[in-house]
Amino acid sequence: MTPALNFPPELLLAAQGVKVAFFDVDGVLTDGGVYLSDGGESLKRFHILDGLGLKLLQRAGITPAVITGRDSTPLRARLQALGVTHVHYGTELKRAAAESTLRDLGLQWSQAAAIGDDWPDLPVLARCALACAPSNAHAEVKAAAQYVTRAAGGQGAAREFCDLLLVAAGRYAGLLEGYA
Repeated sequence: MTPALNFPPELLLAAQGVKVAFFDVDGVLTDGGVYLSDGGESLKRFHILDGLGLKLLQRAGITPAVITGRDSTPLRARLQALGVTHVHYGTELKRAAAESTLRDLGLQWSQAAAIGDDWPDLPVLARCALACAPSNAHAEVKAAAQYVTRAAGGQGAAREFCDLLLVAAGRYAGLLEGYA
């Protein structure tokens, strides 16, 4: 099976050597909406394409790490189901959280990529080897990104980011063959 995806060479070059991928949640792994039940319980909607993307990264030896300003039971359940273990919940200091993860993994900023959609994500995006934003991200974030996904947050943007990293790592075609 021949892969259908193509990314510009400069993006693939920037993504080579990435060992950790940072993800925001609201606006990236979700559509950014805040859903509340009648009882005030927070509800989240996740896209299945994004979930497989996170699992594929793990299979390829790239660590997915989540840094989010919010915390909720549905989010914790989803990340646990996906096997994501490097998570910082309820933090607005995303740069410090990313630096903590990099220290824990023994990595440098030059080995990191990130996808975010709003101003709190800018300190992480500015330091990574590859910065991405969903198509519905804030204008300042899109301006700071090297790649803006075609998909919106919560609609496959995270998967597109994962696919880019997998192609750059030379693992995409091999993983795809496993599904052929």
